[in-house]
Order: sequence, then structure tokens, then C-alpha cells
Amino acid sequence: MSAHTTTLEELAKRHLVMNFTPAAKYREANLPIFVRGEGCHVEDEAGKRYFDGLAGLFCTQLGYSHGTEIGEAIARQMGELPFQTTWSSAHPPAAKLAAALAELAPGELNRVFFTSSGSESNEAAIKLARQYHISRGEPERRKFIARRVAYHGTSFGAMSLNGMVQVRKMFEPLMSGVRHVSNTKRYRRPDQETEAAFTAFLLDELESLVLQEGPDTVAAVIMEPLQNAGGSLTPPAGYFQGVREICDRHGILLIADEVITGFGRLGAWFGSTHYGFQPDIITFAKGIASAHVPLGGVIADDRIIETVLDGPAGMYNHALTYGGHPVACAAALANLDIMRRLDVLGNVAATSSTFAAELERLRAIPIVGDIRGDGFHRSVELVTDRAAKSWAADRLPSAEFVDQHLAPAAVEAGVLCRLAVDSEGNPLLQLSPPLVADGAAIGELVGLVEQTLTRAVASSGLR
Repeated sequence: MSAHTTTLEELAKRHLVMNFTPAAKYREANLPIFVRGEGCHVEDEAGKRYFDGLAGLFCTQLGYSHGTEIGEAIARQMGELPFQTTWSSAHPPAAKLAAALAELAPGELNRVFFTSSGSESNEAAIKLARQYHISRGEPERRKFIARRVAYHGTSFGAMSLNGMVQVRKMFEPLMSGVRHVSNTKRYRRPDQETEAAFTAFLLDELESLVLQEGPDTVAAVIMEPLQNAGGSLTPPAGYFQGVREICDRHGILLIADEVITGFGRLGAWFGSTHYGFQPDIITFAKGIASAHVPLGGVIADDRIIETVLDGPAGMYNHALTYGGHPVACAAALANLDIMRRLDVLGNVAATSSTFAAELERLRAIPIVGDIRGDGFHRSVELVTDRAAKSWAADRLPSAEFVDQHLAPAAVEAGVLCRLAVDSEGNPLLQLSPPLVADGAAIGELVGLVEQTLTRAVASSGLR
């Protein structure tokens, strides 16, 4: 059968290898084919409309109504200079965007290296941190500390940082010297534990690990301001300030992975600003161009880059053909202009409390255990036993519930969200809508989630 007479679904199943996609989607299950979008909604080829409650993949900050304007900026750049490298040269979009990011970033983070994805950004940060310490005469600083369950990408180094066992296990051994500490999940912690006690527990654990490994062997600590994997895990009061103090005391760099939290997701340009701490390096991607084109990067403190430039290599010893691609940078500049014009950050800050309040009504559904998050990044953890805060697999395996009841109910309701089983065996529903969603749109989204959960409860027989 020729491609002209084969459906798009058949072509995709036969030829397209998709990201983290179960075998069933290539075989017996229906595969959605999305063909257009507007505002916070997308439409499949059959005409069914969905609320994109995940902003693509935490990245379409502007939704789907500004492609023409950003496309015009892309077209202008294509007509002027469709490609040029940043290898010992520069061009206007990369120079302007780097300067714009330096203005938005906190502290003395004034130097920008561009990549094409979040994984590439974290890979670049690993190499920058290592080279910084080598340039300072401390080549033994090779170790990195990340958090359990955290996700930092799929390339070799970035995957090594992951605390998600199921993502990394198949490909081990990975980069050596990576250690993990507890994340900031409060659900299932002792009921009598205060926030201050939780912060103290986390910081004591980090300090203990640094001392155990040897402070002079640790290159960097890498953390997301709000941890995505595990479900919208926010920091307790004083946590990041304590992490900063530990890093400073032991000469360790602090890397903020802002691939998701950057560019407005929490109501500020960067999540580190939102939570009031100063990283040495920020990694970014996704929202920088509202995912209209691939773009990512690293923003580093002046002292880090200057130390590297004065080091034995005489340069940052890393390069990417498409790093700082002029078309991608032009798209990002247009995206940032639109975000400012629409006051997208103000919208998130003003609507965040509405989002939280709307989600609270889901507690009436018997399987809703925890609702948490910040800004436009929220998660609902599902349980069969609220007292035990757990899912009873003997009643219905959580993966079966997600695959056979929750996912079909979401399709029926017309809502796109992240549905998964977390590391503790509980189903998880994540929401991270476009940042242009107003109060009415948030109400619509939560209403669709409510329909989804109600239908899943009914079809599964859970009460």
C-alpha cells in the first residue's frame, strides 16, 4: 500500500518511532493524530477537541494562537540568514537573545551557551561544572548529587543524573560518581513532622552525603526548583537557602535545572527566582520559544566562564552544530516579546490561587489522595486508602487502572494530561496548562479532569 492511500495513523505506527511510547500504541491501541490547535486546545484529525492540560510537554507557554506571529519572525530570519554557527563567530539573534536572558536571570548569570534540548542543556552543564573545577586546579571534583525520582534527560550524562530507576536501569552502567538524596515530597511523611523539621531532615541528609563522599570530590548539586517527576514536588521553607549554604561552604556548584520551571511556569521568569535562591548555573529549554522550535541552553555565572576561559583549555571545551541556531533564537526573541506583551507571568501569578482552589473540589472524589504543586504545575495523587496514603494493588493494579480506566476516561472527556504510576505505586495525574489560560480556562480544565476521574472510578468499580 502506498503512502498516498495509507492513513496517517498507519504511517506513524509503521514508520515513526515515538518517544516513551508503549508497544500497544504501535499495535492494537488507537494512536491520536493531532492536526491543529488554538488557544489552549488542540484538535485531532477526526475533529475531536482536547484541552491541552500539559502544554504539549510543559512547554507551549503561549498555547496555540501565536504561531503566525512567531512564524513571521522565523520567516524574516530565514530570508536574512537561515544558518550560521556560533563557533568563533556570532550573529544578531544569538547575541540579542543571550543579552536578553542575562537580563532576566538572577545575580551574575550573564553568560549563555545555547543547545537544542533539555537533555543537551544538562549535558552541557555537567561538562561546564567539570571543566570549571579542572580550571581551578581541582580535577578530583567529578561527582554530582541529584535527587531521587528526579528526571534530567535521556542523553548519557543527563540520564546518569536521573533518580528515576526505570529510565536509567536498562542502560547502566552510566556516568560514574552520581549520588542521590531524598526529594521534597511531603505526602507520606510523618503527620506530626513540621515543615522546619522536614527541611532540617533534607539538609542534614545532603550534608551527610557530601561529607561521606568527600567535599573535595563533589563538582555540583543539580535540582529542579519544583521537581516534576514524582508529581509537582515543591520545596519546604528554607530548603534551597540551606542547599545554597552547604554548596558555598564546600565549594560545590549549584545547578538549577529549569527546563520546565523556566519562562513563567511558576509565575516568574525562573523558578529559582520564585523560590528565592541563587544558582551558579541554570539549564533551560522548552518554554524559551514556547516549543515552536527546539531550543535550550545554559546560563552561567561570570566567574565560571571566566575561570574556564583562563583555564588550561583556553575555551569552554564543548560545541554543538545547532547551538544558537539563528532561526531558533529569532523565534525565542519573538516568544519573549509576546510573553511580555500579554503579561503571561502576571497571569500565572494571579491565576495560581484560582487553579489551586478549583482543584480542591476534586477531593470529593474518593480516590483523590493528595493535591499539590505551584503556579501552573499541579499534580493529583490517587489512592484507594486515604488513611494509608496508598493504592491497594490487590483490589486493582495501579497500572491497570491507569491504562484501562483513567486514560480512556481522559480521552472521552477530551483532556490531555500526564497519567502515570509513581515510584511508590500510586497513580498520578499531572496538569501544566499553557500560561495564557485564564480563570475560565482553568475552570474548564479542572472540570474535564473531574469528569475523567468520575468516569474512571465508575468504570473500575472503585468506590
